[in-house]
Amino acid sequence: MADETENTGAPEGGAPQEAQGFGAGPGGPGGPGGGRGPRGGRGGRGGGRDGGRGGRDGNRGRRDGNRGGADEGGEEFIEKLVHINRVSKTVKGGKRFGFAALVVVGDGKGRAGFGHGKAREVPEAISKATASAKKAMVRVPLREGRTLHHDGNGHFGAGRVTLRSAPAGTGIIAGGPMRAIFESLGVHDVVTKSVGTSNPYNMIRATFEALKDQSSPKSVAQRRGKKIADLLGRAAGASKAEAAADAEMITE
Repeated sequence: MADETENTGAPEGGAPQEAQGFGAGPGGPGGPGGGRGPRGGRGGRGGGRDGGRGGRDGNRGRRDGNRGGADEGGEEFIEKLVHINRVSKTVKGGKRFGFAALVVVGDGKGRAGFGHGKAREVPEAISKATASAKKAMVRVPLREGRTLHHDGNGHFGAGRVTLRSAPAGTGIIAGGPMRAIFESLGVHDVVTKSVGTSNPYNMIRATFEALKDQSSPKSVAQRRGKKIADLLGRAAGASKAEAAADAEMITE
């Protein structure tokens, strides 16, 4: 009797049937217990993949942070929104509306640029135009940091503009898009005139064409191999002392 009792509790294999996991019982491969085991393993591997993606996302976040820090740590720019236009595209289901923004950006110290951006929402269009304007900035030499060195003309399409330097206290005599350019550029005294078109895009492009032709006495003297005082004295008919004093005041 004692032998029969021991055989009933423990089969010949030396281990309970449930512990071996054979057959179609709960511990078998086809049973619920066996199914949970492999699924648990796959879940563990899935967790590893998620963790890997998280690490890569973290790396991308750090790269974005570096670019954002460089922009934030740079100079402060003056942003002027010139024009917003609503545009539409006809599709199969109707019309799809969007917005186009024209922005002028400058640092107030002789650098300015303009950009154009389109998006489904106004803020996104403005941000695209601002980014485009920062990439296309040009430097314009200024006399005494307040006005242009000489007069200039520019045209684009049907638009024609005339720029004239002005004495101190004149102010910015310009209208519409041209005023935004000179305010962001840092010009305080200038007289302008635009004819031919009132399209803000053509007016801005014509104005930048005129600004790109601006040159300073310093650049002309370097190109011709002369001194700034010689150019100023010969042009104005002033004495050498006066020309030398004026040359010292020119920084760009």
